[in-house]
Amino acid sequence: MTHPRSALTLTLTLLAGRTEDLSSGRRPLLLVGPSLGTSVSALWGPALPWLDERFVVIGWDLPGHGAGQPSAGPFTLEDLADGVEEALAGVVAEHGLPTSTPVLAAGVSIGGATSLTLAQRPETRIDRLAAICTAARIGTPQSWTERAELVAQAGTPTIVEGSAQRWFAPGFMAEHPRVATNLLQSLQHADRHSYAHACHALGTHDLTGRLGRFARPLLVVNGAEDTVCPPADAAAIADGAAAGSVPVRAVTLPGVAHLAPAEAPEATARLLEELLDG
Repeated sequence: MTHPRSALTLTLTLLAGRTEDLSSGRRPLLLVGPSLGTSVSALWGPALPWLDERFVVIGWDLPGHGAGQPSAGPFTLEDLADGVEEALAGVVAEHGLPTSTPVLAAGVSIGGATSLTLAQRPETRIDRLAAICTAARIGTPQSWTERAELVAQAGTPTIVEGSAQRWFAPGFMAEHPRVATNLLQSLQHADRHSYAHACHALGTHDLTGRLGRFARPLLVVNGAEDTVCPPADAAAIADGAAAGSVPVRAVTLPGVAHLAPAEAPEATARLLEELLDG
């Protein structure tokens, strides 16, 4: 399922459940998004056995990652959020999604930043959102520019080793080699220019002055071992949102670094069930 737009194309993949359950209203829809460098199927695959108990799960890939077509030029987090909304509109139109059917969205890292962006839109069709292993601002514009230039010139294989150190908590790769290998292979095969465009998008992502503007209930999940987006980042989002009128819950998962759905799949799925149940 591909829904093109003028600046960006997001490709959707049915990961769990049946689309007939959407049109009948028997199950809520969960849209899941990837982390930078991962395919959505590799990242969320470990959590699907638990998510399949409650949701129809549809994943979206970043441009040039997984099933996604390469990006033709730079894009922003707002563009990604627009792409998710347009893709969701296509699902609604195609399957006749009843207005009473809950729609949840969850993303990791850049996907989580997209969730934060969407959660500030009062008119979005998405009812509740989860921002996982992310922050209101990640890194610095300079660091993202440097990484974008490196990858655009030398390709994504040059950053596989460093990403493995950032992505996983100590011992995870030895205990779950297949999961880790699938994720690192998705990074190695990502389109280098699309990856660089995503780096530039993260370099301009900064919601630190807008945390009181959330318009949808929000769950923020960070890993205790995450050096990219540590638990303090989730706490900062919840604290900043306290001035607003929408509930924001922050949760820290022990023994998890930067890819919670792969590292703690059952715990992540249960948190999303709790988000659904309010």
